[in-house]
Amino acid sequence: MIAVQNVAGTKVAVLGLGRSGRATVRALQQGGATVVVWDDGVPARVQAEADGLEVRDLSKSRSWDGVTMLVTSPGIPHLYPQPHPAIAAAWAAGVPVDNDIGLFFRSFATPDWDSFDNQPKVVTVTGSNGKSTTSALIHYILAESGRPAQLAGNIGRGVLDIEPARDGEVVVLELSSYQTDLARALTPDLAVFTNLSPDHLDRHGGLGGYFAAKRRLFAEGGPDRAVIGVDEDEGRYLANQLSEGPGDDRVIQVSSGAKLEGAAWAVFARKGFLAEWRKGRQVASVDLRGIKGLPGAHNHQNACAAWAVARSLGLGPKAIEAAMQSYPGLPHRSQRIAEANGVAYVNDSKATNVDSAVKALQAFQKIRWICGGLEKEGGLGPLVPHLGSVVKAYVIGREAAGFARQLPGIETEICTTMERAVGRAVAEAQAGETVLLAPAAASFDQYDNFEQRGDDFVAQVRARIS
Repeated sequence: MIAVQNVAGTKVAVLGLGRSGRATVRALQQGGATVVVWDDGVPARVQAEADGLEVRDLSKSRSWDGVTMLVTSPGIPHLYPQPHPAIAAAWAAGVPVDNDIGLFFRSFATPDWDSFDNQPKVVTVTGSNGKSTTSALIHYILAESGRPAQLAGNIGRGVLDIEPARDGEVVVLELSSYQTDLARALTPDLAVFTNLSPDHLDRHGGLGGYFAAKRRLFAEGGPDRAVIGVDEDEGRYLANQLSEGPGDDRVIQVSSGAKLEGAAWAVFARKGFLAEWRKGRQVASVDLRGIKGLPGAHNHQNACAAWAVARSLGLGPKAIEAAMQSYPGLPHRSQRIAEANGVAYVNDSKATNVDSAVKALQAFQKIRWICGGLEKEGGLGPLVPHLGSVVKAYVIGREAAGFARQLPGIETEICTTMERAVGRAVAEAQAGETVLLAPAAASFDQYDNFEQRGDDFVAQVRARIS
């Protein structure tokens, strides 16, 4: 647990009592604060009272007497499409609003660090797609190389729930735009930007606001080194903004597909081969094609970003490559769950938007594609040019028929449920094909989250091939 600093003797309000909210309450209490809480869900409030916490309706002006700060959970809107009533009330009362990320960065360093031989470091990873895989891969490489490391943020544990830093430790944080947008303190040692595609536009007032939320980690965070994916204009803009010129190796450019020989320091992948270039010459190369935990060009971009971070932290190419070879992959992200009768089964339930689904479709040949769910803003048009490898689509979700109508030129079957979609795909799949769950949609029409959707896919597959 990271005890929040400089809150002893104060009263702090916490809005939202999910995973991060509960950890925030404990960290504030450990720092000596008195905590009052609110959650829009009745069960969470009942549990808070049972735990001895004071529950206040923070939308009421009288609730702010004596409160010095509001800490809000990342899933709660603080500006667009409209601020939560409690946040608006905090503004009216003149109470500063922060989140657990801001508390972490102001509390992580302690006087104990004075006795360390090697100062701990914080690596942050943000972007639209690949954040989780990149973060987990960095953590895995460090652990396999014997470097003490912790993984937290938008993956695994809440940032305030991790252990205090050890000598020379690296903390790897996956940070979403929801987390970077509001944090009052952002001071990573290394920061990674993977890529950008339209997502969460209602929450950020459009694509510009979405990018601005992620850009804060670099423009205001001031990392010592930045690893920037430059396959989109936003990444190229950000790399240019952070660099002092062609020889500035504080910015490591990363690409999946483009040769970046002109950058002072670059890591790129082309045709399945990773190459690291420094000062105009190649210094390392790795064949990524046989690494089962990192299939497809999108995962090769993740590998390049993780490679760049590991090299920045002083790891050698052989150690990094060895760790990558054994990397098992993350659940629900291009996760190869089974192979039977020459058919591979891949769970990419995390492909919740069109861009991530496109990357999944590009990673495999002869695909029996399970797709559909709660469609996101913008429609499915960008998917259409990438359907060439799809043998047949099995569409799930409450609006399966409408989803299927947006997939011209391929055979589709309206299945609605995962059970029927998997059953039909397993029955029809032939050797050499891949049954791929890459929904290109949110899960909330049928499931609580994408993990539950992926677990259902895995269970349905195993029930039929075991």
